[in-house]
Amino acid sequence: MNKNVKMITTGEEGRVLVKLALPMTAGILGMIIFNLMDTYFVGKLGTVELAALSFTFPVIMIISSIAHGLGVGMTTAVSRATGRQDRESQIRLVTHGMILSFLVVLVFVIIGQMTIDPVFRLLGADDTTLPVIKEYMRIWYWGVVFVVVPMTGNSAIRGLGDTKTPGIVMMIAALINTVLDPLLIFGIGPFPELGVAGAALATVTARAITFCVAIYILGFRDKVFSFRGERLTGFWKSWKEILYVGVPNSLTKMIVPIGAGVVTGIIARNGRAAVAGFGVATRIELFSLLFSNSLISVLPVFIGQNWGRGRKDRVLRGLRLSENFTLIYGALLYVILFFTARPLGGLFNPNPDVVDVIVYYLRIVPLGYGLQAMMQVGVTSLNVLKKPIPAALLTLIQMFCLYIPLATVGNLHFGIFGIFASLALSYLIMGPVTHIMNKNYITKLKCG
Repeated sequence: MNKNVKMITTGEEGRVLVKLALPMTAGILGMIIFNLMDTYFVGKLGTVELAALSFTFPVIMIISSIAHGLGVGMTTAVSRATGRQDRESQIRLVTHGMILSFLVVLVFVIIGQMTIDPVFRLLGADDTTLPVIKEYMRIWYWGVVFVVVPMTGNSAIRGLGDTKTPGIVMMIAALINTVLDPLLIFGIGPFPELGVAGAALATVTARAITFCVAIYILGFRDKVFSFRGERLTGFWKSWKEILYVGVPNSLTKMIVPIGAGVVTGIIARNGRAAVAGFGVATRIELFSLLFSNSLISVLPVFIGQNWGRGRKDRVLRGLRLSENFTLIYGALLYVILFFTARPLGGLFNPNPDVVDVIVYYLRIVPLGYGLQAMMQVGVTSLNVLKKPIPAALLTLIQMFCLYIPLATVGNLHFGIFGIFASLALSYLIMGPVTHIMNKNYITKLKCG
């Protein structure tokens, strides 16, 4: 077996999860820096530009969700093969999965470039923000290959047991983006002043780094990316295995940004400043949830390898530890964000109306962070255990049966406060429900 493959089916579960999650923290931090730096520097251009960037967030997250779904399918399949110590299956799954991600990119580029105007008008963009949105998305769509393919490749690397390398690569790319953002947005030195288009170009350039490195690692270091001896029938077998988990997981992940798009439309009724504040708050939220998201991101590797080895006991203990951590972490975050909401908001935009929206969000929504993470733990577990339909159903209920209806009513009676309170309430309800359903499925399923 490849020397870079790290088996995680032995040792104390808590230590294994920490060892896996810590390197991922750097990677997720890199992703967050991408979003925060774009938001920070674009916010210096004005409220219109910041609102335009906020409108792009749901669409970008939908595409990232599809890529993430493919990644989870890849991680699940590869980690199970790793647990069985099946080298041939590793090579087959990684090779065919990467080719699949290339094909998916082609669809994104064509559809995305053709639908910018109608999609963003549907989200509530007006004649002032739409031209700015177009500047950003025209460039971003052409660079989508550097978003989707590396996400799939990094998922394959994690499936092999290596969570350190993807984290390092993502952090380096984030630092490159941070350097390029002000240079290209404001035209510092020899660089042209491109405004929001500069933010998009900086992101695409940095993402290209992750693309090259992922291909190198899989093809030359781990040697699991190869075209020799492959047949068409092998492709269909691999794609079926990856997509069985990947498609429902993509749909599950897409529910959140689609719902966010609907909510953005509701928030837009309260003005451009409300949209800008909502966009900033959600990016601060991404940073705040860094450690719980790092833990959740490595659960597919932990569950997949241990389940492949027939270690249901380790899976149950790992999930229990994960849930306990997220509840404690969520409570701590609420206290911190409650008292720091206003100074944090002021960092991104001086408009007091924008800052007020940020404060509302960060003093209300974090009430549900612990149970939100508990829900994500359960949904992740169900997907890895090849129960994607219940996972998707739980997410669908949280978003479209609870959050959006409650937000619609809440906006009518309480404005922005009602929208944000609805989100916290939906997490408080669905966290325990997901925990119970996941535990019932694990108890009944045969391990191995």
